[in-house]
Amino acid sequence: MKYPIKVLIIEDDPNICNLLELYLEKEGYNVLFADDGEVGLERYYDINPDFVILDIMLPVMDGWSVCREIRKDRNIPILMITGKGESYDRIKGLELGADDYVVKPFDPKEVIARIKAILRRTNPHFDSKDNIDLTDFTINMMEYKVFRKGKDINLPPRELELLYFLVSQPNQVFTRQQLLDSIWGYDFDGDSRTVDVHIKRIREKIGEEIHHWSLKTIRGVGYKFEVKTID
Repeated sequence: MKYPIKVLIIEDDPNICNLLELYLEKEGYNVLFADDGEVGLERYYDINPDFVILDIMLPVMDGWSVCREIRKDRNIPILMITGKGESYDRIKGLELGADDYVVKPFDPKEVIARIKAILRRTNPHFDSKDNIDLTDFTINMMEYKVFRKGKDINLPPRELELLYFLVSQPNQVFTRQQLLDSIWGYDFDGDSRTVDVHIKRIREKIGEEIHHWSLKTIRGVGYKFEVKTID
């Protein structure tokens, strides 16, 4: 998938739209809007976006109906947002074919991370220009490979995706639940210790770099990939 990726935001709250626009455009996305479900569906057919951010509670036509109609057309990535957190909403979103789900209020950085995670899952070429190169450490998402000091490190897909998620957002702390939602999906009902197990395995395989970068545990919170400035 080539930039600029077209993102259609169907949301009736202008503050949320402005906030998402700020972060999305900073990432290089082309952002378009609709403030009710009916107009949103019309714009979807007119502009043929690459990604849809869809609120559930919308005027004229609700997000469920919009999602249902979009899914009749094609399997475009859809991130649903809502002020409700009940499991019913999540289950219904899954049944209608939504790719992910966030609850208001949300961290826009987390939304960006989830969008990228969805695009990586749905389009194998999305990360072809987003490979990461650090000192003696490379992640190649095109080939799904990790190299440390030139050596190919064998990481299963889930471990690699978790590592990439953290490395691509250096120095940002993520809770275990945020990592579960972003990598395993919001419908995952397993234990949060799953993240701890995967982090332990990753550390055992890639090792630690004391002076330049570190996969750090933030006690009582979660994890971050810390990149240190070298003078």
